[in-house]
Amino acid sequence: MDKETIQNYTYWLQDNLEALGMEVQWAIFLNIIVNTIIALAVVVFVDIVARRLVVGFFQTFSSKTKTSFDNYLLKSNFPKFVTRLLPILILLNVVPIIFVEFPLIIEILQTIVKIYFVILFVLIIRSILRTVRNYLEENERYGDKPLESYVQILMIFAWGIGMFWIIQLLTGYSLKSLATLGAASAVVLLIFKDTILGFVASIQVSVNDIVRIGDWITFEKFGADGDVVEISLATVRVQNFDMTYTTIPTYSLVSDSFKNWRGMSESGGRRIKRAIYIKQSSIKFLSDEDIERFKKIERVKPYIQHRQRVIEKYNESKNINRELQINGRNQTNLGIFRNYINAYLNENTAISQDMSLMVRHLAPTEKGLPLEIYCFSKDKRWANYEHIQADIFDHLLAALSYFDLEAFELPTGTDLKQLT
Repeated sequence: MDKETIQNYTYWLQDNLEALGMEVQWAIFLNIIVNTIIALAVVVFVDIVARRLVVGFFQTFSSKTKTSFDNYLLKSNFPKFVTRLLPILILLNVVPIIFVEFPLIIEILQTIVKIYFVILFVLIIRSILRTVRNYLEENERYGDKPLESYVQILMIFAWGIGMFWIIQLLTGYSLKSLATLGAASAVVLLIFKDTILGFVASIQVSVNDIVRIGDWITFEKFGADGDVVEISLATVRVQNFDMTYTTIPTYSLVSDSFKNWRGMSESGGRRIKRAIYIKQSSIKFLSDEDIERFKKIERVKPYIQHRQRVIEKYNESKNINRELQINGRNQTNLGIFRNYINAYLNENTAISQDMSLMVRHLAPTEKGLPLEIYCFSKDKRWANYEHIQADIFDHLLAALSYFDLEAFELPTGTDLKQLT
């Protein structure tokens, strides 16, 4: 509807309202209000009933079928979106009847309903695409395919068509005219490139839930290591743990790699991953005297006894010459110390027993043999986490000498002075 038609209709409406009496005017408006309330009540009632019937049908149907495709349709809200088509059809037919004497209002309301239909149509397409993606991911043939990328590309096209459709409804321009307008807007896109990148990135950050306010992130490229305190169109503001602030371009959260510690905060514990470097010359096979001495350590006594019985049985069955300790099977002080650490961590109430827990050797280095402790503390607060970690390694470093082991340490000036 062009401006001239709207203006003529406005003049006509004013002339006719002036000619009518106040009682007739109030009667007309009261009738419109009553009809509107009745129409909205019918639409809401139809929407609720249709949703329950269709969703209930899908739930019953999906529970009786062997395929999981209909289950994914249900999870993607496909039935809910489809049921909303019926209220739209009702509104498109009822609005001209209720506002028969007000063509401008009819035009505005029908345009709003049509825009809602376009958005609903795109949402239905999205639910179908997500259903197809989830269904294909179950198939080993498509397990390594970037299905999510394909879905995102198709959704970009769907939203693009939807936006052109909405603009056409609002402006009355044809799609051909909009294409010409799009070519002319290329210059504008080039000028406002950074703003557009920030806008698109902020949408991606929000929709994909990449970063939230309050998340602890580490972004080495920008020197950021702290909590996100503000997310705007162009920048993300991070308060570092030294109370300084770092500003990061929003689109860098999408284009670059960074670490978000939210998964740790939401999990059952915080990871402890640290190694003690053992001096390799202190590692040895154990003699009978060593074994008897180590049995006095309560945490490893059951392990030593069991292990020694297995070793002696094996050596006797193979008739091993025990004059040299290297022959046959033997226990080592490092092996017993490793089991001591494992027992100590299992007894520690500050360590989560439901998450990964292990003690392992890493590849030997010029600084000794790394004996790594890998576990998770129950308390994820930074200060408490550091106290738990320190207590563990205080104990283990002090326990080294009881197993005839030494921690590797580079010689100091005092050591060199003693040698000379």
